[in-house]
Amino acid sequence: MAGVAARSSASKSNSKESVMSKYVKNLITDDLRQRLLNVDNALLVNMVGLTANANGRLRNELRSKNINVVVVKNSLAARAAAGTPLAPMFDGLAGTAAICWGSEDIVSLAKEITKLMKDDKNAPFAARGGVMDGEQLTAEQVAQVSKWPSRTEQLSILVGQILSPGALLASQLTSAGGALASQIQQKGEGEEEEQGDGSPTVDVAAGEAAAGEAAAPSES
Repeated sequence: MAGVAARSSASKSNSKESVMSKYVKNLITDDLRQRLLNVDNALLVNMVGLTANANGRLRNELRSKNINVVVVKNSLAARAAAGTPLAPMFDGLAGTAAICWGSEDIVSLAKEITKLMKDDKNAPFAARGGVMDGEQLTAEQVAQVSKWPSRTEQLSILVGQILSPGALLASQLTSAGGALASQIQQKGEGEEEEQGDGSPTVDVAAGEAAAGEAAAPSES
């Protein structure tokens, strides 16, 4: 009887733990689902093996760059991302992973993560993969994306391309206008010089004619 009672008590205890575990898992899943709401692109990174100090320093650095990070068991993350654009990120993934999202765009995010990976003090922090526009990314593809121009850089290039034809046209118009103004000025100066050279000659001839008339004897 005592053995039966012990087994019954253990069974009830396990049942309570199972219910509690399921309840906690659901809470974690729901919280993560809310945090990832409207997130379309994200990266997976490895933070296992970091010391407590390194982990805290890295999290603070990511936060300062407007990058969110959460470490969660893969099965719970997969449940939270089910039916969202992030779902492919967890295909074939096992164990625990840290999810990173935020920054200006996925390219800027990949740039920041790749830069932090290269710092020896952050080892063994590294990219494991991710998702972009609904497509799963490998660690190698994350490295490739980090070399792309970011949104700000793309806008800068686009603005330069838009303004370049206008600047060229303005330069050409200004150049043509300057040349025309120069030609007009030169022509005006030439005409003034011609008038300056001719007017004294006319005045001298008129003066000589008048003097001759005055000197000539008048006929009676």
